[in-house]
Amino acid sequence: MKKFMMVLFVMVLGLFIASASMAADEAAIEANVNGVVDGINGGKAPAEFDAGEFDPYVYIMEENGMLLVHPSLQGQSLGEEKYKPVYEAITQSTADGVWVEYEWAGGPKKAYVRTTEGGLIVGSGYAK
Repeated sequence: MKKFMMVLFVMVLGLFIASASMAADEAAIEANVNGVVDGINGGKAPAEFDAGEFDPYVYIMEENGMLLVHPSLQGQSLGEEKYKPVYEAITQSTADGVWVEYEWAGGPKKAYVRTTEGGLIVGSGYAK
């Protein structure tokens, strides 16, 4: 019985640590996105941001789906039919920021997206 309780305790502790870590990651993602939005709202051009300087990467998209900043899809549009579920999730973006979920590369993804004053969508997320 003691062994069972110890295993149960370790499992619960592991879940607690994992959820705390995820919350910290979400706070960092929000901070990165908010920093980019504030920069753009302050006059910085999207091209001045490098998607890879953030972990996880940050993307900047026009309302029509054109990715202005992205590590591998820059210059491509998420407005195409094959990306429709992703596009529909990301365009739920608001000026205050919102978390959205969608399927990407065969698995679930959660992303924080926020709209700039000029209508660009800035986002970043992680695979669930």
